[in-house]
Amino acid sequence: MKITRVEATWLQVPIPLERQHVSDFGRATTFDTALVRIDTDAGISGVGEAKVSAGSPGDYHGVVAVINHEFGPGLVGQDPRNISRIWESLYSGTRGHYALARGHVFPAMSRRGAAISAISGIDIALWDILGKSLNTPVWQLLGGRKAERMPAYASGGWADAANIGEQLKAYVARGGFKAVKMRIGVFDGSPAASAERVIAARAALGPGIELMADAHGTFTVSEARQFCHLVRDCNLAWFEEPVSADDKRGLAEVRAGTHIPIATGESECTRFDFRDLIELRAADILQPDLAICGGITEAMRICALASAANLRVAPHLWAGAPAFAAGLHVAAASNACHILEYSLGANPMIHELVEERFPVDGGTLMIPDRPGLGITIVDDFVQRHRKN
Repeated sequence: MKITRVEATWLQVPIPLERQHVSDFGRATTFDTALVRIDTDAGISGVGEAKVSAGSPGDYHGVVAVINHEFGPGLVGQDPRNISRIWESLYSGTRGHYALARGHVFPAMSRRGAAISAISGIDIALWDILGKSLNTPVWQLLGGRKAERMPAYASGGWADAANIGEQLKAYVARGGFKAVKMRIGVFDGSPAASAERVIAARAALGPGIELMADAHGTFTVSEARQFCHLVRDCNLAWFEEPVSADDKRGLAEVRAGTHIPIATGESECTRFDFRDLIELRAADILQPDLAICGGITEAMRICALASAANLRVAPHLWAGAPAFAAGLHVAAASNACHILEYSLGANPMIHELVEERFPVDGGTLMIPDRPGLGITIVDDFVQRHRKN
């Protein structure tokens, strides 16, 4: 089997005004992503997803160009089933042959950002092809799934202190969720204002629902520590991205000063970033985004590192259907993964991009058992939302 074509497409879907939310990222008026498709001479095609932002909107000119004009042409004629070989070759660039021969990486200068996002989308599509070629789901190729269903948490929570409780309770009612996550941070104005919203949320939910808080990396270390003190009695399941991803030592300070578990990783690239988090003892829960960190191949390496450090993994799944499905397969196959993120914001890239649905029942998600990623792209949706 040989690759005949690699194409990335920027998809941009407007979000209706009544479904838009406002956070530190601003108002989410669109949902954007790069859809990757790889065709083969065997008539099998795979799909993947490359992201340049952990949030909904983003400018995808760069990553689409990397895939279509730099990485893609060099993949034509290669066997798509040699996934590890392709990953190492793309990561090390013109020195890829050294990496394969000598057993260690020779990374190109662009070892973060758009280049790794591009590798992520390509890698996910290659695993989709491999699964389809063997008529088996990706999780089976990764060692099998530990369960047919996994717990999920509802991810959203932008309402003010007066309304956050009702918003989160509506999430619980919608899918029987046993856990919910809300957004806090700089857009609240102060750590005290964020704490006020969290305290209101806990009072409304009661003790039986797990509650997480995500600051999107917008606090300073002192602000994060102040917030932790103010919500010390709220029994948070985790405090996500207290400080900037560039301040890993600061993150370690926050973790050392609180009993609240610390989660992070959605904007980190490759196992090397996560190795640093582990060595600094900066997190309890690692959150790789498969469309950012390096795809399925790299996510499994990250999960192995987490398991060796006795840490847990909760993939960042605020994404389109290809990255979301990839995250489900990795979570099912890795002993380190314990819970799945389920977006309750407006997300047409999950609910409209593919024919399949991902229903939540009793707060759990079914792990797909169809070949490959188990998704079928709706071509009409792609044509309607293709951005030139």
